[in-house]
Amino acid sequence: MSNLTENQKPIRNELQAGRVRSAWIFLSPMIVVLLIVAAWPLSRSVWFSLTDASLLHLYDAKYIGFKNYFKVLHTDSGETLYFGVLMDKAWWNAVWNTLRFGVTSVVLETALGMAVALVLNANFKGRGFVRAAILIPWAIPTVVSAKMWGWMLNDQLGIVNDMLIKLGLIHEKIAWAADANYSMIAVVGVDTWKTVPFMALLILAGLQMVPGDVYEAAEIDGVHPVKVFFKVTLPLVLPALMVAVIFRMMDALRIFDLVYILTPNSSQTKTMSVIARENLFDFDKFAYGSAESTLLFLFLLVVVTLYIKLGRVNLDGGVQ
Repeated sequence: MSNLTENQKPIRNELQAGRVRSAWIFLSPMIVVLLIVAAWPLSRSVWFSLTDASLLHLYDAKYIGFKNYFKVLHTDSGETLYFGVLMDKAWWNAVWNTLRFGVTSVVLETALGMAVALVLNANFKGRGFVRAAILIPWAIPTVVSAKMWGWMLNDQLGIVNDMLIKLGLIHEKIAWAADANYSMIAVVGVDTWKTVPFMALLILAGLQMVPGDVYEAAEIDGVHPVKVFFKVTLPLVLPALMVAVIFRMMDALRIFDLVYILTPNSSQTKTMSVIARENLFDFDKFAYGSAESTLLFLFLLVVVTLYIKLGRVNLDGGVQ
């Protein structure tokens, strides 16, 4: 028997090597596409961030090292901001806006998405129609959503102010997208309206993988529905929830189009993507904007990596 096992090892190794070769063959088209549409532009952006490039001098730019990154972290305004270090106020304001928007929107969308997914997972008449209808906000292009909500939130003609006044929630019209006190609320609200269906769809996919026998056993034992959710549903759907959050987090931290269209030129909502685009094209600081774009990429990489590490630890702890 041991001789037979020894004879089978080369065959098993050959089969495994064949599977690896097949996997690389199937993955190679995707890898080539990613190199063309992602790796190459990213590498060019990193290179431009190390030069003095401008829109008129892209190909004859000179290498200047990390000076553009030092400019992002320092300013000549003479104001000490953090720990005695002079920093670019506009950039760090954009960093703060990005974090504030990202955390708030992801938390709201995850909670509401979970609630919607639980409703859609229930068995009721017309469930298929409701599932299709709930995806309409997600299907609308962001540019169209931003323009539509821009009119709805208008302080003179918008329907939102009219409805809130009739309900007695506000006493005077508010310029939601123009007022510095409310512009971030407007952006988060519109983004939540648009993205909750996406979160609900991903969470619903996880809920449908939960065995029905688990709920039947909990019902027979007389376990309270709230306890069933936290002790049974949430742990079992946690992997799908983590995937939904990580996808949404990456989108939220690089938000551009909604902010750029709904609240243009507002320092209260200007994110890292918006300020990088301004320096790249509006102010003709191509190298400086490339440095900010590279910092945004590194920022996303760090946040996502930490989230995956922490999530893996929590999942491992749950399994144990």
